[in-house]
Amino acid sequence: VAGFHAVKKMHGSASIGYWLAQGSSGQGVVSTAVRELLRIGFSELKLNKIEIHCAVHNHKSRAIPERLGFQYEGSLRQCEWLYTHFVDHAIYSLLASEYSA
Repeated sequence: VAGFHAVKKMHGSASIGYWLAQGSSGQGVVSTAVRELLRIGFSELKLNKIEIHCAVHNHKSRAIPERLGFQYEGSLRQCEWLYTHFVDHAIYSLLASEYSA
């Protein structure tokens, strides 16, 4: 599953979230989906900024924005309850001016 959430048309921004079944990792599914969401976000929705938030220690999830040219902006401390504890999130962003289809 991949999609936009927290779309703020007034500010020209949105975030992308994605979740993948364990057996499907490493096949490029999420990268392909995020590339299409970037196209839609920047071309059709005319967004200026798209963010991806992911758990700091989830290296596979962090690899997606890093691979797609997003910039690391910083971290949010203990912002999500995950299973049995709070986790920090790494925040990545891509601006329309940095996007190349």
